[in-house]
Amino acid sequence: MFELELLDYRDPLIGVIVIFSIVFIASFLTYSFNIYKEKRSRQEYRKLLKRFELGTLKEEDYTHLYATYNLPYDSIILLASTFIYAGKHNKAISVYLALLEHVKEPVKKEELLELLGNAYFKSGLLQRSKDIYLKIVKFRPRNKVALKHLLLIFQNLNEYNRATEVLDSLEELDEDTIKERIYLNILITIDNPILSFEKKSIQLFNNFIINKNIERIVAHYLIKFNKELFWENIEQFNPMKIIDYLWYLDFEDIDWDKVSSSDTLKEIYSAKGFILDEAKQSKNFELNTLIAVKHSPVKSELNLNFEFICKKCKKTHPIYEARCPHCNDLFSFIVEPKLGKPTINLASLV
Repeated sequence: MFELELLDYRDPLIGVIVIFSIVFIASFLTYSFNIYKEKRSRQEYRKLLKRFELGTLKEEDYTHLYATYNLPYDSIILLASTFIYAGKHNKAISVYLALLEHVKEPVKKEELLELLGNAYFKSGLLQRSKDIYLKIVKFRPRNKVALKHLLLIFQNLNEYNRATEVLDSLEELDEDTIKERIYLNILITIDNPILSFEKKSIQLFNNFIINKNIERIVAHYLIKFNKELFWENIEQFNPMKIIDYLWYLDFEDIDWDKVSSSDTLKEIYSAKGFILDEAKQSKNFELNTLIAVKHSPVKSELNLNFEFICKKCKKTHPIYEARCPHCNDLFSFIVEPKLGKPTINLASLV
């Protein structure tokens, strides 16, 4: 009878049940461990996000989660980039430097170096940014991102010969460098210590006749250093494109004979109140409003202010720059007159 019971337990069906039980237990334990691990990871993520929202995120948090919990590389880059948009360039730099110690893939290292160079550039550390991008082009001479940043850096550092070399390299890579070449030639002319103001004025004006994109740069230079040449050739300029420069001129710096022969100039200076009977109205809303105010017996502090809008990125800027500081596009700012109370003449401070 005892031997018969032993034979029952050795039945193949019992073995199958035991095997399935072991597999089930192992699967359950594995599943439970994965749930526990995922829960731990989510807790780490929540801690990260909470610290990030409070603005106390440290670079060690990124690298710890990247190395230990496999936080995606792209997620770290995305989070770090928010520091750039928030103007916290030093924090972004710290994150990029820390990640460089852990990232092994050459492609990711190159991307991190590009981001690091850009962070240095935006924070005004041009020499460090230059060193980073020079390191990139040493191993990847066809890296257009690095070359374009080097062009900006060399221009800002007045290293025009090196900027010219970069332009030559970009041209070999079939990049459109026409505007960059024009702008670089302008910078070289203005910075030339041998040329007199008179010769610089003539050279810049001749370049303007060929290329109207540099109208504001040339107008600003002539108004500052050669008003006589400016007013002699005022017909070559579009008054509404340089209206802020004309608006802020002193009464004695204006050639009134030239004003009398231009309807637009008469509208501008009637709106300013320098002349009252030359223009009764204007097609421009702001000028027309100010002209009406000047002819009204009611006193008003209403005046004309200006802002500059980039045609490419649509960002606004309080002063004119040849290159948009947001998207780095050249000659893209257009001047927009705005009605308001008198403000400081920012254009005169540039």
